[in-house]
Amino acid sequence: MSAAGMDNGLGARLSRVSAMVQRHWYLLRHSWPRTIELVYWPTVQMLMWGFLQVWLAGESGPVATAAGVFIGGVLLWDVLFRGQLGFSITFLEEMWARNLGHLMMTPLRPSEFVASLMVMSIIRVAIGFIPVTFLALWFFGFNLWSMGLALVAFFANLYLTSWSIGLFVSGLVLRHGLGAENLAWSLSFLLLPLCCVYYPLETLPGWLQSVSLCFAPTYVFEGMRALLLEQTFRSDLMVRALAINVAYFALAAIAFRSLFDGARRTGALLQMGE
Repeated sequence: MSAAGMDNGLGARLSRVSAMVQRHWYLLRHSWPRTIELVYWPTVQMLMWGFLQVWLAGESGPVATAAGVFIGGVLLWDVLFRGQLGFSITFLEEMWARNLGHLMMTPLRPSEFVASLMVMSIIRVAIGFIPVTFLALWFFGFNLWSMGLALVAFFANLYLTSWSIGLFVSGLVLRHGLGAENLAWSLSFLLLPLCCVYYPLETLPGWLQSVSLCFAPTYVFEGMRALLLEQTFRSDLMVRALAINVAYFALAAIAFRSLFDGARRTGALLQMGE
């Protein structure tokens, strides 16, 4: 077998992805401020919304029936936001280190680099998310894991959305430099009021409901409320969310590749300043 054939084999590709994951895992493991930050913000969010829910349950009978809706919403939102942030921050660390140009001169392919970002996104979310779910059980008696297999559908769709945003943001930063890095923190928040994280879809004006239904997380959070309030798993909502996610992820991948090629043509990969 030729050297080129060995470089293109599945084992070689997995090895390169694994090497990139290990690089960022070592950075994370040996930096306690990075690790603490992954747990800190999810914990603050969970406590804030959890205590708000406790107060509302004491003030209003009907609200009391919505047990866990706020806490469930904030936990699942954190999967989306932290998943996207984990993807984008891992990418930005290569930009800040001015290492991306060096990586692209190795056999590492853009698709393999993106795969490593996805894996690190899952790892970073797990580090912060799992402890917070147990804190939610301890403080408020809310057991997210009691949702069972429905969580697989929720997580899969939220991760796909987060990766789509992360891909698009990473492409913009590649093409336009670190001046665009603030999008990594801000773009996801555009979805927060539109995707009905803390309230039903019917709360929005009619014309805005049509906009909201164009985003996959809307179906996830509607499905979460149906499960918590009606003990019903809405598989139809998850299928619609998946279809939208596949379309958006494909568009994000095309955009990333186009922006990456543009950055390579203009030499932006080697000029990673503002």
